Amino acid sequence: MENRFHINLGDKKENRAILRAQGRTWDGMPVPRLKVEDLSQSAIALFKKKAIGRGRLTEEETKVSDHVLMDNLRLYDDDGYLTRAAALAFYPDPERWITGAYIKIGFFGESDSDLLYQDEIHGPLIEQIDKTMDLIYTKYMKALITYQGIQRIERFFFHPDSCREILLNAVIHKAYESCNPIQISVYEDHMYIWNEGKMPEELDSTEKLFEKHSSKPYNPKLANTFFKSGMIEAWGRGFDKIRRGCEEYGGPLPKYEFSGGVMVLCNACDLYLQLMRENGSKGTQKEDAEKHETTGRLSEKLSEKLAEKLSDKEMELLKLLVEEPACTTSNIAEKLGVSRVTITKRLRNLKDKGIIVRVGSDRKGYWKIME
Repeated sequence: MENRFHINLGDKKENRAILRAQGRTWDGMPVPRLKVEDLSQSAIALFKKKAIGRGRLTEEETKVSDHVLMDNLRLYDDDGYLTRAAALAFYPDPERWITGAYIKIGFFGESDSDLLYQDEIHGPLIEQIDKTMDLIYTKYMKALITYQGIQRIERFFFHPDSCREILLNAVIHKAYESCNPIQISVYEDHMYIWNEGKMPEELDSTEKLFEKHSSKPYNPKLANTFFKSGMIEAWGRGFDKIRRGCEEYGGPLPKYEFSGGVMVLCNACDLYLQLMRENGSKGTQKEDAEKHETTGRLSEKLSEKLAEKLSDKEMELLKLLVEEPACTTSNIAEKLGVSRVTITKRLRNLKDKGIIVRVGSDRKGYWKIME
């Protein structure tokens, strides 16, 4: 396995070098069988919403056909084929074209071999970011409580804005030809984010990354798409956002290692560690793991017990809540392909029947199934 990795790595460097010598990029290569009609409408709608919200595109600029939008984003090659960047960003199942184009998350206990539970995030890359952030900050990180006067504040061990920027860097700088997913390993007080990508040669240390530097994305067409969406900054300013988040939390900057890819270590801030000691929170994630491990078994039990009482649509919703209790109303609507209003009505019906209750806030809580 180790030998194959090094051989492939050499091939990747050589192939990228040849393409760049020709004025081309890996993510700009064509996917001949991919048609604009095949692209995900939900991913395109999300792109437009974010682009307008961040002022990168006007409403008029988004009121164009999908073909014109892809052309404006430079996602066609010279022969009129959609590129790998288009497949990654907007195709419903980019793994059909590029193996490993997904994100894997696992929560670990006392050791690196103590995997308690895990998830995979698939679909268009434009949608993977929000889905991954939702999972990390609802299911994988535990919020501890502190107060400023009478104001109750939920504090995670690592700032969400900093985490989002690191995740975006992983998606944009990943060497997709490696066929390996981005991997996120979460522990009680730290987290690793790894991707098999490469930073520019001159940025070979954590210190240099947080100094002013030019932007040299590993996948420039993919980076341009994310820039137009407003999800990333230009000129390497994303590291400023990482720094600001860490400073706001009073936590250390993440540490970068560049052996066999890019590994980022995100450690908890001092306040979170103090709250852990005061609250005696150690071990609570194992209880969460047990809860998530039982959801699959509950699904079959609920199906037998409730099938006669609920409509097919309500059962479909309930099974989704069993598998993904932290799912928000917007996420549910997207997954089931209906409006938020419809989902809100179905959730209300299930609550009125005493089948589900909401635990916690709308954004950070979860759905509990009543037995």
